[in-house]
Amino acid sequence: MLIEEAVIEEVLGTALTSGGEFAEVFAEDRRGTGARLDDGRVEDLASGRERGAGIRVVFGETTGFAHTSDLSESGLKAAARAAAAAARGGGGGVRTVALQRVGAPAPNDVSVLPETVAKADKVALLRRADDAARRAGGAIKQVSAVYGDSRRRILVANSEGVLAGDDQVKTRFAVQCVVTGDAGMQTGRESVGATVGFELFEQFSVDELATAAGQRALTKLSARPAPSGVVPVVIKQGGGGVLFHEACGHGLEADHIAKDVSVFKGKVGQLVASPLVTLVDDGTMGGEWGALAVDDEGHPAGRNVLIENGVLTDYMWDWLRARKEGRSSSGNGRRESYQHLPMVRMTNTYVLAGTEDPEEIVRQTPYGVYVAQLGGGQVNTTTGDFVFGMTEAYLIEDGRITEPLRDANLIGNGPEVLRNIDVVGNDFAMGSPGTCGKDGQGVPVGDGQPTLRVAGLTVGGTAR
Repeated sequence: MLIEEAVIEEVLGTALTSGGEFAEVFAEDRRGTGARLDDGRVEDLASGRERGAGIRVVFGETTGFAHTSDLSESGLKAAARAAAAAARGGGGGVRTVALQRVGAPAPNDVSVLPETVAKADKVALLRRADDAARRAGGAIKQVSAVYGDSRRRILVANSEGVLAGDDQVKTRFAVQCVVTGDAGMQTGRESVGATVGFELFEQFSVDELATAAGQRALTKLSARPAPSGVVPVVIKQGGGGVLFHEACGHGLEADHIAKDVSVFKGKVGQLVASPLVTLVDDGTMGGEWGALAVDDEGHPAGRNVLIENGVLTDYMWDWLRARKEGRSSSGNGRRESYQHLPMVRMTNTYVLAGTEDPEEIVRQTPYGVYVAQLGGGQVNTTTGDFVFGMTEAYLIEDGRITEPLRDANLIGNGPEVLRNIDVVGNDFAMGSPGTCGKDGQGVPVGDGQPTLRVAGLTVGGTAR
């Protein structure tokens, strides 16, 4: 246990005595290792550890927050007094908190803690990936590979009696290849990550990841300019989950609703998407990148259906926003570290599978674009407008996937895309691990979807 239970009770009491209505202790012990190989040389190999606690005190509409790396009783009490003073000066009296441990099952088992694996074995994975990628073709001029692992132990206790903890282990690996040819410089990337230990590399081969990244880059050497204008777009399973995360998911976070900066405000119970679409956020999802036992406010992770058969059913909630609405948290209160306040965040967000054969979806598309992988993008949650990069895409002609396309953008509006999905495949898959940024904080998230078709979406290509 990061902090003794008796000490936690004293710290919470100190925060409440100073005038708070609600007090919370969030303690964290995080360690991790990262390594990067670039052009055959190991450029970075580092390990780090960070410990500390954040104290939150709420009085009315005001929140006071203080954090400290001193986990002693005196250090924690000093932070509690500072947070309480920020929430409300003065106060008095004594309040006792009786803590009751919250039980939440771990989403998966960890077999091999990465911290028990020698750094030399981690570097060896990078070198294997470099060799495999270069064997994919002579046009490959540069290979970079990144390894990372982390272990994050947390403890959350608050004045409502919650006492919870989690031990989150994550491992990831990524390879990027650069090729040069008549079409200029092209890149290919492949990555994998999960809330598991070093056993990740029993499930995935770094040689296969590197070969796939190399082949993706090589394929782009023969790519033609992407079309421009509104065309049908088929998105491959797992390749476009980030679109739903960014263009729809953020707009369903309750803090955006409360601030009136979401296009989905006031639409619970309304049809906001094609009846073929069911959108879920699920923190209990096995070893996926956004999986957790409890959120960073001590509430058990949940499987929350946000849109069901096209109808908006609910938003995602943290404790603070849920408290104002007189309801329970949905397990979506997350923070980057003990130095940050929690806010509403996604975990694993995805569209459920449908019933159609994915190959038939392509055959029923006379002309369009097939997106195998989307890159980063931007979205305006108030309007739902977005721009995403296509990092691997192909032309669809006469119901067949034909020539590869150069990188281009998809431009559209989240609610319109949801309404314009006209067929959904039966081949669901999660995509690559990601880090979601919001208000200066980053947290690990997952996303996914089956193969599906958007009847019309603007492609910002250069072909005429």
